[in-house]
Amino acid sequence: MPLTPGRTYVLALALCLSGVHSAAQQPAASPDAPEAAAPQLTVFPHPDTARYLLSGQANIVFQSHPGFHSSYEGANSLLARGEYKTSLVGTLYAGFVVNPNPRFETDAIFDLESAGGRGMSEALGLAGFTNLDVVRNPNLGSTPYVARVQLHQTIGFTDKLVDQQRTPFSLATKVPERRLDLRVGKMSLPDVMDISGPGSDSHLQFLNWTADNNGAWDYAADTRGYTYAAVAEYDDKGWSARYVLGLMPTVANGIDLQWNLHRASGQNAEFEYRKTLFALLPERWLSPERKGVVRVLGYDNHANMGDYRTQIDEALTKRANGDPSAVPVITAHPLQSTVKYGFGLNFEQELTQDVRVFGRFGWNDGKHESYAYTEVDQTFEVGGDVSGARWGRANDKFGIAGISNAIKRDHQEYLALGGLGFLLGDSALSYAREDILESYYTAHNWRGLYSAFDLQLIAHPGYNQARGPVEVFTVRTHVDF
Repeated sequence: MPLTPGRTYVLALALCLSGVHSAAQQPAASPDAPEAAAPQLTVFPHPDTARYLLSGQANIVFQSHPGFHSSYEGANSLLARGEYKTSLVGTLYAGFVVNPNPRFETDAIFDLESAGGRGMSEALGLAGFTNLDVVRNPNLGSTPYVARVQLHQTIGFTDKLVDQQRTPFSLATKVPERRLDLRVGKMSLPDVMDISGPGSDSHLQFLNWTADNNGAWDYAADTRGYTYAAVAEYDDKGWSARYVLGLMPTVANGIDLQWNLHRASGQNAEFEYRKTLFALLPERWLSPERKGVVRVLGYDNHANMGDYRTQIDEALTKRANGDPSAVPVITAHPLQSTVKYGFGLNFEQELTQDVRVFGRFGWNDGKHESYAYTEVDQTFEVGGDVSGARWGRANDKFGIAGISNAIKRDHQEYLALGGLGFLLGDSALSYAREDILESYYTAHNWRGLYSAFDLQLIAHPGYNQARGPVEVFTVRTHVDF
């Protein structure tokens, strides 16, 4: 029987309630009891010793909002009337260890994916959209596509091996402490950069685009979030450095990539230091054993991007010459290569065995059109999560995060004059920062089956004081096979 939106909601709600009920019924563990074996967190077991990995996941998200105040709407507005939408993403992960020598391991990665359903208002009207699973072009449909295909090569500089958790993107469980990792092929740049333990997984953690990624990082990607790229990463005992060169789309939010690197490219660099300023606190406040990470990201995009100020001036000139309805059009420019740059800061820190905090800051120049990710020129985020071990549910998680997004003056004026971006455009603009508060509770029900409730409160959707606030309610069901 197909999962209609109503049936999806009932199924997800039932699963989530079953998880909460079982949590209430489960007795607390005795401090003297022997340590239990680690639970299986996938439907089928995946031995770490195998040279292959074959796994999958499915993520069903039901979202709704009850309606909100709006003085006016435009072509790219979040609809003010109440609405609901369901999305479904399924991914098949496959990997094979071509060379099993841990010092020079070679992995081959292939992922097939399908993204179905739609986001509320066709994923328009919010810079921090509420569901990272949504494809921004609903006309693409749910036909399966290749999400990742790549070679991953490790070059070790020492015989000393350290433990590493196996993932669909890296199959090794032992790696050299000092090594060079090389990747080439199709991937998503957030697979390798701007990663945050508490805030990067839309399937088990937060759902908002600007909670799971740095909203001001306009990273190279097609409309589904993937590109062809080359990655070079050096890892040492306490730090890492990585560089990524990726293909940009031919047009903003486009599905086709520009293969001529002289015309377009996305260059990205990140430095990661696995210790934070929290480690300087007195031991009575925070144990020095608590892990912390700081990451600094910089990027430089070359692409066929329009300039906000140029298009604003052209529209104002037309108005002065007798065309009062003229509006700026960011795509109305000859083929060109312009430059957009920015940077980001990302930190995470364990406070106790069960509590983590994290945060992000992002900035870009804001002069050229938002091209590949979302319409954010500056962002702040701070949040944290708590493990359910505190109430006898070790694989449950509660998280909360606050995000504040902004755009620069030229971007503001462009939208105020009636211009459209690929996500925003209310036909006018009474500017304010777009502020978001998101919280979730994810329950582990059985093996690889999870369910969650999520609530997002959004002030000034699309940076517009004339609209909102809006409350978005979510039920999510996730399965790891």
